[in-house]
Amino acid sequence: MFRTALRNVLAHKARLLMTVLAVMLGVAFVSGTLVFTNSLSAALQKQSAKGFDHVDVAITPEWREAEGGRTGEYYELTRELVDDSAAVPGAAQAIGTVQGFTAIAGKDGKLLGNGFQSQGGNYWGAKDPRYPLVSGVAPKNEGEILIDSETAKRAGYKVGDTVRMSVDGPVLEPEITGIFTTDDGNVAAGGSLTLFDTASAQKLFGKAGVFDEIAVKAKDGVSDTALRAQLEKALPSDAVETTTGTKLADDQSRAIASSMSGLKQGLLVFAGISLFVGTFIIANTFTMLVAQRTKELALMRAVGASRRQVTRSVLIEAFAVGTVAAVAGLVAGVGIGVGLRSLMGTLDAPMPDGPLVISPGTIASAFAVGILVTMLAAWLPGRRAARIPPVAAMSALHAQATTKSLVLRNTLGSLFSGAGVAVVLAATAMDGTDGQVPMGLGAVLLIIGVFVLTPLLSRPLIAAAAPVLRVFGVSGKLARQNSVRNPRRTAATASALMIGLTLITGMTVMAGSLQKSIDKMAASAIEADYMVSMANRHPLSPDVEKKLKQADGVTATSPMRNAYGLVDGEEAYMTGVNGATIGELTEFPVVQGAFEVGGTRIVVDEDTAKSHGWKAGSDVTITYEDDEKQRLTIAGVYQANELVSGVLIDTATLDPHESEAAGSGPADMMVMVKTADGTSDAAKEALEKTLGTNPAIKVQDKQDLSNEIAKMFTLILNMVYGLLAMAVIVAVLGVVNTLAMSVFERSQEIGMLRAIGLDRKGIKRMVRLESLVISLFGAVLGLGLGVFFGWAAGELVGSRMATYELVLPWARMGIFLLLAAVVGVLAALWPARRAARLNMLQAIKAE
Repeated sequence: MFRTALRNVLAHKARLLMTVLAVMLGVAFVSGTLVFTNSLSAALQKQSAKGFDHVDVAITPEWREAEGGRTGEYYELTRELVDDSAAVPGAAQAIGTVQGFTAIAGKDGKLLGNGFQSQGGNYWGAKDPRYPLVSGVAPKNEGEILIDSETAKRAGYKVGDTVRMSVDGPVLEPEITGIFTTDDGNVAAGGSLTLFDTASAQKLFGKAGVFDEIAVKAKDGVSDTALRAQLEKALPSDAVETTTGTKLADDQSRAIASSMSGLKQGLLVFAGISLFVGTFIIANTFTMLVAQRTKELALMRAVGASRRQVTRSVLIEAFAVGTVAAVAGLVAGVGIGVGLRSLMGTLDAPMPDGPLVISPGTIASAFAVGILVTMLAAWLPGRRAARIPPVAAMSALHAQATTKSLVLRNTLGSLFSGAGVAVVLAATAMDGTDGQVPMGLGAVLLIIGVFVLTPLLSRPLIAAAAPVLRVFGVSGKLARQNSVRNPRRTAATASALMIGLTLITGMTVMAGSLQKSIDKMAASAIEADYMVSMANRHPLSPDVEKKLKQADGVTATSPMRNAYGLVDGEEAYMTGVNGATIGELTEFPVVQGAFEVGGTRIVVDEDTAKSHGWKAGSDVTITYEDDEKQRLTIAGVYQANELVSGVLIDTATLDPHESEAAGSGPADMMVMVKTADGTSDAAKEALEKTLGTNPAIKVQDKQDLSNEIAKMFTLILNMVYGLLAMAVIVAVLGVVNTLAMSVFERSQEIGMLRAIGLDRKGIKRMVRLESLVISLFGAVLGLGLGVFFGWAAGELVGSRMATYELVLPWARMGIFLLLAAVVGVLAALWPARRAARLNMLQAIKAE
């Protein structure tokens, strides 16, 4: 039986080619993901380890709890502690480090790098071992800086140039005195690193006289553990914490591995989708091969082969196919890993240098996935082959499904579909978080149910296309009949395409609806013409609002100032606003009372009021960060959205307590601005000039905000489309494979059609139309399921977003249908050409 199985593989190698390709693509996706993420993780870990070359022990401040419900604070790392650390017998050097956000502009005035990755720090003394200078000298005052070599290369800066930069608002124009190299991960990821002298860095980052961390280097022959023991004796144990460089490197390595795990799992999900789609092709291929060999299998049964041996022979064929696909997929996966590394470089997200990592686990995973998926998909066809009675198989080429099996299939499909719809509908009535798991379960049940019911659905849906197919005459009629001749085969082929389009359509519906909802939210609640914020979403300096208030044409401004405190003894986040102007800049629906902020009067959002049992007119006690208490009155309750929520309090009431709080001051997350002439390019440019054309600050109108969010959705959608493209390609291979094998099965029939007058063009047209019908059938099912899932997921989102509304992307769905039609036509090119070139007489004589 083993030799027979291998001979069958060799005899049908052309027909198994598409199956090998389908499995190979899935394996390539899996192995490519593992190669890429393992290589990236190893490179980042190597780079991270370099960053600790000059740190044998790191000293960080301990957290000190405050009394009376106040916010705690960190102990201060002073210059005295740095000197004490350097004086330890085993210490060669101690460096105090300071870090903070620093935006640097290019020569075009725009921010260099990603806002979140634009960092600043201090250069220690005249020669800092952490940052080797390529050229120039160390900075000595606030008017001098160093920049990293990658940023200098991207922007075209050199020593002696003046640059525009900002830390928390005001624009600075220091001179570049030197350029340095660094292994900093942010720089490798496309960010920038700017260094100041230590005193200037402490002043600019609001940390005068203190450090974030002290890095201590050990003398030759002194271990990091010995140095740490010396430091623990010399420094106050209740004020600082000491950690060895080795442990820091290990912790960083684990953190990198953990972050890579999320990326790896996300990519493997899409690889799993491709493999799942591939199982339809494998099962379909082996089902058709078994059907074509029923006489052969019956003869084997007649001469003594058991059912188990017949099933085993099919599984041996599947094992051979899976092994070939696994080897080819592994090789292709290595190529994908290399390609992804190069792609990151072209997308301004270069990878750190490092070798390509092909681990034993990657190789094992490739073979396990390729072989197991193929054998599992082939098991059911093999089992069906073994159950065909020898006499029945000897008397007919194709055994038709019994009425009992069809009734059982349709019953199971109906039960799964009904249960799936019921669970999804029940999930839409739940809270957003609680409904996620039930909705996922319902979606799986519904997809399984629809797949099982697809043979039943194929007849009425394909019959609906009959009027269009009649236009093509005999070829159209034959195409329709061939499409429903074997409903199970049509279903398996169409289902592969259905799954890909279900996911694509669902994501498109969700993205479009969310974008519309955010536009509606901004339009209905925000009356301000512009929103001003930091590029990295860090707090703005209060000076920004003061400058904007004095600008020509500005009629109203208000900060959105974050604050923390206690409201009636419970933790609460408050937002300080300008009580005199907030009514002009926002328009929130008022549920109770009046939207009045000022003095001792505040407003709260509806959800907060309900959770605390407050209403308009209620008095509450506020405990500020400086531990002062004040009795305030709730003037009104408003309906919040994702942009503004919580307790709104007048800045005149809030600021005295903020400025006196230990180590903190007013922190504006955003400033809203209204101008006399509304939004215009000139008004926006005037505001930017008022702020010194600051690279760290964004001035956005509502359309800019909407476009920024739309850009994010578009990026996510394009990534999803790209990742699901593999599943669609596998589905296309399934259509090609099914048609090619169907043409082989119907060789005699095609020969007869040619003999009675149907020309080669008619044969080609028949096969193409059959492919088109099957592809459109899968697309219609996919679009229907995608819209349903998009609507259901939107209901969950709508429970948390009042402005959410369903938007059906008719144009994109039309494009999806058109692409499905193109897929059908392209997939039929080779099978149609092969069918038309069959020799008429030889085909008639074929069995």
